[in-house]
Amino acid sequence: MVINPGKDGNVIATVAIGGDYLKSWEQFASKNWKKYCKRHSLGLIVFDSNLIDMSDSHWKKPNWQKLLIGSFLSKEGMDINNVCFLDSDILINPWSPNIFDNYDDTTIGMISQVHNLPYPSPISDINRRIAYLRNKYYSHKYPLDSALFMTPQEVFEYHGLKPFQNYACTGVFLFNVNIHSELMSNWFYSYGKGIETLTGGGEEPHLNFEVQSYGKITWLDYKFQALWNYEMAWKYPFLYQNGKVKDEITRKCIEASLFTNYFLHFAGSWYESDMWKNDLIFNSSVSKEFDGFYKYTKIPVTGKPAGMVKPDK
Repeated sequence: MVINPGKDGNVIATVAIGGDYLKSWEQFASKNWKKYCKRHSLGLIVFDSNLIDMSDSHWKKPNWQKLLIGSFLSKEGMDINNVCFLDSDILINPWSPNIFDNYDDTTIGMISQVHNLPYPSPISDINRRIAYLRNKYYSHKYPLDSALFMTPQEVFEYHGLKPFQNYACTGVFLFNVNIHSELMSNWFYSYGKGIETLTGGGEEPHLNFEVQSYGKITWLDYKFQALWNYEMAWKYPFLYQNGKVKDEITRKCIEASLFTNYFLHFAGSWYESDMWKNDLIFNSSVSKEFDGFYKYTKIPVTGKPAGMVKPDK
């Protein structure tokens, strides 16, 4: 379904194939996606069916099919310039800046999950927290040593690909329809239906390889894809003790994370990845607080001394 192409032909797009994915996106994420798009005059497209017939020898999982979005839009003759693809399990802070503002549309926009992160320790320390806390509170079967600790170079080499030192979570990426559609379609068709990867047949290692081999990349601010498992392990480790519970404390922590980030991605298949499915996140009262703050940020301040101000007793 298409909700207008946007003022400047810039759109947010997602793939939500299958009833559960679409229903979850509509129930828990769509409201603030639409609010964000309206605020920045962006279009919104949701693909809820396969972009390639399942009988095709090149059919692959829906997470691969995002590479066909540009070709689809071109064939349909839609007046769209740039696309920001988002996985459907991402929550958006609707008061965030326009992601297209710092994007050079001659490049492909990606967000590193290993470099320039806003945490004081290296990513290996965060992954140690994730492994330990999952093992302690979720399941003792969770391995304390796994592919979670592979470097980007090791991930590429495992798949027989030329290694690079950077690595993106491909739940967010930007491209120009005219420049990149054919290129990405070629990437899609260059891999067979039964491809095996560390991510269960997912596209991430190979899309990282193709984009970095292409070389024309805009590395965007991590805030446009803060990873909830990193946020939770580093800032809110006490939430692991709750197990699968989606309580008031969990909601407030997610809202606090969104207050300091733009897009929050609940990637993965462990219990953390389901925490976004909560109707109370950004409920009306919290939305008013956020709205009030962002209106305040637009008011000029001069640093004028206000004297000694004390709280009311």
